[in-house]
Amino acid sequence: MRNAVIKAAPLIAAATLLAACGRGEQKPKAPPAVPAKVLQVAPQRVPIAVEAVGQVQGSREIEVRARVSGILLKRLYSEGALVRAGAPLFQIDPVPFDIALAQARAQLAQEQARNEQARREAQRLTKLVAEKAISQKEFDDASSTLKLSDASLAAAAANVRQAELNLSYTRVTAPESGVTGRMLRSEGSLITAGQDSALLTTILQVEPIWVRFSLAETDLAKLPEGKLDRNSKVDVRLVLPDGAMYPGKGRLNFAATQIDARLATQELRAEFDNAKVQLLPGQFVRVQLVAGERDNVFLVPQAAVLQNEKGFFLFVLDKANAVEIRPVRPGDWAGTDWAILGGLKAGDRVVVDNLLKLRPGATVQPAEPKPEAKPPATAPAK
Repeated sequence: MRNAVIKAAPLIAAATLLAACGRGEQKPKAPPAVPAKVLQVAPQRVPIAVEAVGQVQGSREIEVRARVSGILLKRLYSEGALVRAGAPLFQIDPVPFDIALAQARAQLAQEQARNEQARREAQRLTKLVAEKAISQKEFDDASSTLKLSDASLAAAAANVRQAELNLSYTRVTAPESGVTGRMLRSEGSLITAGQDSALLTTILQVEPIWVRFSLAETDLAKLPEGKLDRNSKVDVRLVLPDGAMYPGKGRLNFAATQIDARLATQELRAEFDNAKVQLLPGQFVRVQLVAGERDNVFLVPQAAVLQNEKGFFLFVLDKANAVEIRPVRPGDWAGTDWAILGGLKAGDRVVVDNLLKLRPGATVQPAEPKPEAKPPATAPAK
């Protein structure tokens, strides 16, 4: 029985094949081509750029202190306002200093009168001593009296100048131009020169203004020399909180000579012109540094770059418009694009959309991507 079944198997298979041919069955059709936008890439020059978060600070912080003691009568400025050098800020009670100046001037007048008398006496005795009508001792005493009077007169004149200076100090003025701070002593307070109470407010110099920031070692490694110093040739720009670019470039004026061991960063500082006071101390901004350009870089939309367990890759078309996977080495972002440093060559066609429907070997119906407005390629990776 078993042998009969085995012998019948070829006959059954032949009969099945004949039946299928009789029904006119056909081979399965190939899947339709997937429509997708395709970008033909070409090498470009891309700026070498890095970005960091920075904080604005005044280039100088100046303490405004009272130089004389007295009662603080009035504040003469608006807190937080921009003031120019020499602008009045506070008024200390000037009456005691007016009196002191009047006393010093009276003392000076007395010394001037004594000096005139001593000078006349010395001149009179000069003639008498020449005629030997008086002793030499009398003449010497008169000469010494005149010298003492000259010294007293000079001291009295110095006291007048000091009294005038103290009176001028009762009107406290701004030593430098800048943004004023809050009032630290209330009106009516007793101000004592040389003590803590003498600190009245502070002024932050905002022209020029500084921006402090730090770069990680990974960002420094992207730069041509792998480090920065204050003489490095880099373009420094700012992105304001609203996304607008700050007009004008900055310049590095400080670079730490060592890497912070805790944060693995280098501390840096840039200086910017700030004539219109667009930047205020304490404000946070984005700092962009551009240090030269890199050649033979391919830019592709960020959405076209995919990643799996083996790394980054792109879908690239061959001559028959079939999809193949191309491993690539990406660099930084450049606006809405991704800089590809390796894995592509000039003329490669990269699929940039409809990626979820693609598989290796699938056929694509290419379409040219529409040109889009892109930001400058100086924007680094975030």
